Amino acid sequence: MNSTPNQPTIPSDNEIHNVREFLLQLQADICTALEAQETDGGGDAKFVPDDWMRPEGGGGRSCVLSGGEVIEKAGVMFSHIQVNNRPASASARDPDLAGRKAPALGVELLVHPKNQHVPPSPANMLLCVAEREGESPIWWFGGGFDLTPFYPVMSDCVQWHQVCHDLCQPFGDDVYADYKKWCDEYFYLRHRDEQRGVGGLFYDDLNTDSRGWGFAKCFDFMQAVGKGYLNAIIPIFDARKKTPYTENERAFQLYRRGRYVEYNLVYDRGTLFGLQSNGRTESILVSMPPLASWEYRFEPKVGTPEYELTNFYLKRQDWLTLE
Repeated sequence: MNSTPNQPTIPSDNEIHNVREFLLQLQADICTALEAQETDGGGDAKFVPDDWMRPEGGGGRSCVLSGGEVIEKAGVMFSHIQVNNRPASASARDPDLAGRKAPALGVELLVHPKNQHVPPSPANMLLCVAEREGESPIWWFGGGFDLTPFYPVMSDCVQWHQVCHDLCQPFGDDVYADYKKWCDEYFYLRHRDEQRGVGGLFYDDLNTDSRGWGFAKCFDFMQAVGKGYLNAIIPIFDARKKTPYTENERAFQLYRRGRYVEYNLVYDRGTLFGLQSNGRTESILVSMPPLASWEYRFEPKVGTPEYELTNFYLKRQDWLTLE
């Protein structure tokens, strides 16, 4: 994630500590909420924490749940690391960041439900501070969350975007529209000419230069997004996790999971940054689905739910105007 130079403020150690404490609590809250869904669905799978250290400095905790009755696999990862030489590929939009030291802390997660009627839901929140001797640090926030359904329900998509809108509204009338548009543009598979899902929020470069917000307001927005994720996804779990499904729907789920894999390995900047900066591979790729498939030239039949997904739901929509 990138930014622009000449920022008027520098975050204090206490401010960075507060971000760290929020992210650790957010990780715990998300794990607790997802384990409750697992229990309610008759399963007993739990998140297993894996604490790790990074040779360059810092470390993290990766919490992984697998083999559940409701959740086939989920990873909720916290990291606070030191990157001693930020790769140029991660600084393409601002070459001044290339080569800087870049302390970074964040939470990233991906949930792969077992039931095809509960959509996967990626999310992340991040703070970076790029440093170079003799120059002022450059800080910025980034993150968001989006929904990638296989068998979407209109009311779920509208509710998802309503949560996105409502959490953005206190920060300005244009914030939801800006970050929804950015999400639609970012989570797009160019080689397929296809959206990854029905969108949500995506923001990057969030700092004083880009939006006129001070550190405290940027942090407030990170907190709103982090808390908004659970407000958006838990009602969908509650409504859909016990929906009956067929073997054909399971096969379609695995096929559509392949799209997530393609996007994550080809386009996702977080994945590319992690791998190119000698990140911890297990934590970077833990968001991959446990099973996925690819079928040569699959074309759903007109009039089927599978056709409706690609013909309508995977097109950019103004969801708040739909019923």
